[in-house]
Amino acid sequence: MPEISRFYGIIIAMYLEVGNKHHLPHSHATYQQWRAAFSIKHIEILGGSFPKKQKRLVEAWAEIHQDELQQAWAKLQNGHPADRIAPLE
Repeated sequence: MPEISRFYGIIIAMYLEVGNKHHLPHSHATYQQWRAAFSIKHIEILGGSFPKKQKRLVEAWAEIHQDELQQAWAKLQNGHPADRIAPLE
C-alpha cells in the first residue's frame, strides 16, 4: 500500500487497486496500533478505530488536501503511482 503522507506519527496510505474497484474513494490511516479507513468525499471514518486527537488531525489534513486525495485515488485506480501529499504542519 503506497504511503502518500506522514505527520505526527500518523501514516496515510492508499491501495493500488487496478481492476478492483472499491465502493468509495478512501485512504487508510495508521497510528501506533490503531487503523482506520477515511472517506475522501465526506472525510469520515468508514471503518476501524482511531484515537480522538489523531482522528481530528487526519480529518483536518484531509480537508486541506481533499483535491489532492481525489487525484491520488484516481491515479492509483488507473495503475499510476500517486504523488506524495504534504504533511500537516
